Amino acid sequence: MITVPPIPYVPAHGLLKGRSVLITAAAGGGIGFAAATRCAEEGARALFISDIHPRRLDEAVAALKQEHAGCEVHGRLANVAVEDDVQALVDEAEAKLGGVDVLINNAGLGGSKRVVDMTDEEWHKVLDVTLTGTFRMTRAMLRKMQPRRRGAIVNNASVLGWRAQKEQAHYAAAKAGVMALTRCSALEAAEFGIRINAVSPSIVFHDHLRKSAPEELLNELASREAFGRGAEAWEIANVMVFLASDYASYLVGETISASSQRA
Repeated sequence: MITVPPIPYVPAHGLLKGRSVLITAAAGGGIGFAAATRCAEEGARALFISDIHPRRLDEAVAALKQEHAGCEVHGRLANVAVEDDVQALVDEAEAKLGGVDVLINNAGLGGSKRVVDMTDEEWHKVLDVTLTGTFRMTRAMLRKMQPRRRGAIVNNASVLGWRAQKEQAHYAAAKAGVMALTRCSALEAAEFGIRINAVSPSIVFHDHLRKSAPEELLNELASREAFGRGAEAWEIANVMVFLASDYASYLVGETISASSQRA
């Protein structure tokens, strides 16, 4: 197995200078919080983050305010599986940020269960948060962005949208749906000058993942990567920032695989 040390943290280049950003599921130490951090570092003027965990959300907002004094930071509890929550989140973000320039759809729900043992409830719960939640947020945000004829939406997909893994049928189906939603909604949004794209991470090490999967499985998956390691959350956040920035001005409906794993 090839082992390469993680690359140094990449310095900011002002890719989102003056932009306002709304991010779902941004509390805790995963991709969402890494994305919020990178957006602030890249010059975002304001952040609005949401999550379903009150304590983690408060801690995330406080940490972002402390580390990035030049960036206005707001937070709100919201469950993307509840339409009223989605509408309230988007309305408040629009009001407090003076309009949202970038939406990052990061909310998702996983789990491990063989198809033969999976209940309807388990199937629907994963799809409702991961796929339908992304749809709800996109729909609500497009209604605000389209009259302004500008904006960018970045969805968080997964390599499991392309690849097979046991006990992941519900999650893989949801992420494949996110990819299809990205492609189709992007064509509609492009008519209004809005860009919608997605990032497709492979294995990303963070505290939540370590708690939800056996260490042996995580090590096995990481060993398949070309670098012999899983991604850092900030490496995925870098791709999100790129897709949200003007450097991705001609990308429409693309899903970028942020993975060195071979299919």
